[in-house]
Amino acid sequence: MGSGAGQMVTVFGAYGHTGRFVVAQLRDRGFVPVLSGRDAGKLRAMAASAPGLEVRPASVDDSASLDRALDGVDAVINCAGPFAMTAAPVIEAALRAGIPYVDVAAEIEANLDTFTHFADRARAAGAVVVPAMAFYGGLGDLLATAAMDDWTAADEANIAYGLSSWHPTPGTRTAGTVSGERRGGRRVRYTDGRLEYHDDEPTLLKWSFPDPMGTSEVVGEFTMADVVTIPSHLSIPEVRTHMATEAARDLSAPDTPAPTAADENGRSDQTFLVDAVVRSGGIERRAVASGRDIYAVSAPLAVEAVHRILTGQTRTVGVASAGEIFDAPDFLRALSPHISLELLQQRTVS
Repeated sequence: MGSGAGQMVTVFGAYGHTGRFVVAQLRDRGFVPVLSGRDAGKLRAMAASAPGLEVRPASVDDSASLDRALDGVDAVINCAGPFAMTAAPVIEAALRAGIPYVDVAAEIEANLDTFTHFADRARAAGAVVVPAMAFYGGLGDLLATAAMDDWTAADEANIAYGLSSWHPTPGTRTAGTVSGERRGGRRVRYTDGRLEYHDDEPTLLKWSFPDPMGTSEVVGEFTMADVVTIPSHLSIPEVRTHMATEAARDLSAPDTPAPTAADENGRSDQTFLVDAVVRSGGIERRAVASGRDIYAVSAPLAVEAVHRILTGQTRTVGVASAGEIFDAPDFLRALSPHISLELLQQRTVS
């Protein structure tokens, strides 16, 4: 799986749960990770177990430290949430350094801010900024884009998340709190071509997942970052995401533990099935991905993105989601060691 050819990639938030998976994936692919984040002690402890890796502590409120963290590197992957606080300062530093920026943000508002605040500047600079390059936001967008195939528009997109469980990391919990505060406890949906905030109670739906999962209960309009990434480049006025009831319950329970390693790679025993369905008139097209551990799988997504950006396998510049900047089916196929795919099925619906 090599290809990094010794190129240096700063990982901000390297010692966090997802950050550790990203560092390991970079090394697997021949990149040289530079460990960064605000806690110098945690960085040093991490470096002690991974000899030869450089440590560059940095804090988002100290732009000089961010500049040092990005000095001479080829790209940066931001794994440090809450992204409402970290995305803008690290993007600013990446623009100053003239290097691509990728993050794993699942926060809807933080991703929206990245598109809103940096679209013009990044495009003008010829810079590449890819937010939400992770399980939420990135994967759903790649699947929906692959499912669209030759369609230029669709009536609706539904992404259903069949998670066996969801043991949230401390970072997920913090991000959820920040997002909740930003929207005053309201819920969010993407309808009529725009985001809207509402107080409707969540509804439970039956979703027909592919086998072996089959029909399962989901929380309808359990809204994730796909409502930012997909409409950023696809003409689809209704984008909805749904979450397996068990996983939603795990996430909302205050005593659900953090993920624990169940294999030699540190992955948990959580499994996922992501079912992306786009509909135009009476025709549905779908793409399905399945695998293990939503945090672990964010690493090959983010690292494959960096590899493609640095090797010129991109379709645009500026702030762009995964589905817009990459060849979605080809990108997904490159993830085959980590994700099982069924890329395009079409059926007529009544």
